[in-house]
Amino acid sequence: MADVYESMLSSNVGRSLLSSLNLPVPTQLERHSQAQTSFVTGNVLVGAAPGGRMVESIASTLKGSNATVQTPNNGSALEEIKAAGEKVDVTMTAVDSSAEGAKFKALVFDATGIETSQQTRELYDFFHPVIRKLSECARVVVIGLPPESCKSNPGQQIAQRALEGLVRSVAKEIGKKGATCNLVYVAKQAEKAAESALRFFLSPKSAFVDAQVLRVSKAKAVDADFNWSQPLKEKVVLVTGASRGIGEAIAGVMARDGAKVVCLDVPQAKEDLQKVADRLNGGMIAIDITDPNAPATIAETLQAEYGGVDVVVHNAGVTRDKTLGGMPDKFWDMVIDINLSAEERINDALLEKEVLKEGGRIVCVSSMSGIAGNFGQSNYAVSKAGVIGMVDAYAPILAKKDITINAVAPGFIETQMTAAIPFATREAGRRLNSLKQGGLPVDVAEAIAFYASPASAGVTGNTVRVCGQNLLGA
Repeated sequence: MADVYESMLSSNVGRSLLSSLNLPVPTQLERHSQAQTSFVTGNVLVGAAPGGRMVESIASTLKGSNATVQTPNNGSALEEIKAAGEKVDVTMTAVDSSAEGAKFKALVFDATGIETSQQTRELYDFFHPVIRKLSECARVVVIGLPPESCKSNPGQQIAQRALEGLVRSVAKEIGKKGATCNLVYVAKQAEKAAESALRFFLSPKSAFVDAQVLRVSKAKAVDADFNWSQPLKEKVVLVTGASRGIGEAIAGVMARDGAKVVCLDVPQAKEDLQKVADRLNGGMIAIDITDPNAPATIAETLQAEYGGVDVVVHNAGVTRDKTLGGMPDKFWDMVIDINLSAEERINDALLEKEVLKEGGRIVCVSSMSGIAGNFGQSNYAVSKAGVIGMVDAYAPILAKKDITINAVAPGFIETQMTAAIPFATREAGRRLNSLKQGGLPVDVAEAIAFYASPASAGVTGNTVRVCGQNLLGA
């Protein structure tokens, strides 16, 4: 939603003026386009601590890109990296990464071999010469071991947990370039299951996902001929709240990825909902999800008309803001019922009737309010924190059926709702993150599509913020 500030950014004079006043001048973010043939292009520098387990998987993943894969010629794990590249037939060119003029579109570091706090020096030795040599909208990905899996070695557990400090700090340092930094904890024997996460975090699809920690557990990897450009082909996806805004963007990205999208919203939005469904060649369910009969009706419709559902995206939600002392009980009850309780009831119906297929995906939309709280939004914050609780509670239960459940937590996203916020508050919301701008609905949709992919079978129980590294509630 353009405003005076953004209008100034569109002119050279305006940008110069804002820069001279030391006001944020955000970089225009690179986002995915249909014309792109590779998830990452340009120089990708790969480093590792000795004994790392992920180098071969990194090399194998990059083999599917148009990247020029490089490694520092003085790295302590140089021979290990080159050997891993040879094993999967990827040339890992050794370069002087500190050379003047060197530029990198991505930096990837395998930190799984770090076992002591002293060995965190490997991070400094890799990043120090190159962190200022990133291109605009570059990607930095650090890969580690889940600290909780290292309890038999306290020193290793400490060192692996320390990676989060590095990632969050680097993200703040490089955000002015539109660049991001994220951490992927990969469990032992889950190396091949990490490809989906690596592709996502290295690609323009993760433009507004910054300083996040993702966990990947052991899962069956996809076949070698997996269709990465249309991962949801022949899948049925239900998207609630799909008539506009973020929901409409989610439906569009799912359709782009090959899915048959069933769009759901309240009967009052039926006209707009029908337009979205028709444009995407999808289906439509117009129903109030708080209706006591809604879960059964949704389950029956999905089973009868589509043979079940593969992915459920719980996006429908409302706000009814008041300070707690001045909030009528109907505001509390409405927000909790729509944003949380209805999702629980729908899940129960789909699982009980086995409408959600084995290997299915449940993706929930939480909020930064559910993490940091927000003035005048106690009802909304409770509902969105509860969504995160639902992900935590159900992940181990659903894993027995090979079903994953994850959540996204959007920060400031440019929608009709945020456009109605008073100017000063809106500007503060836009700038209070490392990328100094608001996100777009498609940013949320891309993160959800990553979760929904069959290639993300090892990704469950995660809540990833789509907030550009919001500086509050970190």
